[in-house]
Amino acid sequence: MNDPYTLHTLPNGLRIVIERMPHLTSAAAGFLARTGARDETPELAGVSHFLEHMCFKGTAKRDWHEISVAFDDIGSMYNAFTSVDRTFYFGWVPKNSITDQIEILADMMRPALPEEEFKTEKNVILEEIAMAKDSLDHVAFDFMLERIFEGHSLAWPILGYDSTVSALTRDQLHAYFERRYAPDNLALIVAGNVDPAEIIATAEKLCGDWTPSGTQHDRALPEIKSGVASRVVDRFNQQLVALSYRAPGATDPLAETAQVATSILGGGNSRFYWNIVQAGISPHAGVFRFDLSDCGLTVLTGQSDAGDIEELTDAMRTEASKICKTKVDEKEVQRVKNKRRTSLAVESESPYHRLTQIMDDVDYRGAPRTVEQRLAAVEDVSVDSVAAFLEKYPIDSDGYLISVGPRNWPETNG
Repeated sequence: MNDPYTLHTLPNGLRIVIERMPHLTSAAAGFLARTGARDETPELAGVSHFLEHMCFKGTAKRDWHEISVAFDDIGSMYNAFTSVDRTFYFGWVPKNSITDQIEILADMMRPALPEEEFKTEKNVILEEIAMAKDSLDHVAFDFMLERIFEGHSLAWPILGYDSTVSALTRDQLHAYFERRYAPDNLALIVAGNVDPAEIIATAEKLCGDWTPSGTQHDRALPEIKSGVASRVVDRFNQQLVALSYRAPGATDPLAETAQVATSILGGGNSRFYWNIVQAGISPHAGVFRFDLSDCGLTVLTGQSDAGDIEELTDAMRTEASKICKTKVDEKEVQRVKNKRRTSLAVESESPYHRLTQIMDDVDYRGAPRTVEQRLAAVEDVSVDSVAAFLEKYPIDSDGYLISVGPRNWPETNG
């Protein structure tokens, strides 16, 4: 089988990663900026997300309205997102429009950061922060990271705080852009029915004169803490409890096994679903992974009426103890693997989904993996590997328990 990838780096450090999918009629492209909340200083919390907004608000070539119209003119399905460790801008178009798509995205990677739009967008983001405070899940997730990663940049929310966003200046935003959006901290990723030579020539023309920073952006490994914390928020009717445990990062050999174990315990048709949700203990209970390149968490979570939170927490701990002490059933493993295979098969036929998969691999592993390589990792998961994962990363200890809702439970000073 021919290698579907073309890898190229411009003299200024911009990485280009292309996957050829010649049987398709569409293509997707995206710029990965390796920067997010964990790369911010405390006084600049929220700046990465703010900058994402501002990249849509005007360049030397287009104002914000012209950017929106340009996307629509080529029929692009486009968006962007900021996470704790990356920002990604992307668009999915008919194959013949892929160079036009790259041109728009490349233009946005050199934003003008107009002062008037900066002031307007600050109010938009402050409204986002206010809206997030009305979401129990959002408040609880931010509170969890704040406590588990206390003292580390992973502790503050992606949106930032009212105080940091309000105090942010346009000059601070520009300085952050200069540091973090240099070509040697960016990657152009393309997937679909494309000509790699044409993509590289387009990138050279559009991005070749960008100035590299020459800076090594190192990240400190966080300490994952354990403990108990609660936050009383009277406006919520339900209580949310989360139990968090150290887990492998995205590049760990046990990462795929960790995902299977998580699904068995708290995914669809999982033990949490049958023994907690269907038992009437909680309307919403599950397990998810929070994984980065260098660390990860397994998070057990559920919601209930405040007066029933002890029963819910006990039920969650009971299921966690069972899966640690007794090997999972072969049928459970196969059921989850079958769903994973289907998911990978569907995603392999979509340039957009391949774009995000390649982004993960390029950012965390340094190079893309084929669908076949991803499937092979799924095939390697077994009853024994699940047991080995749970022995190395047990979830039947105290972990870090956080509780958010109308009740101060457990009673703490949080």
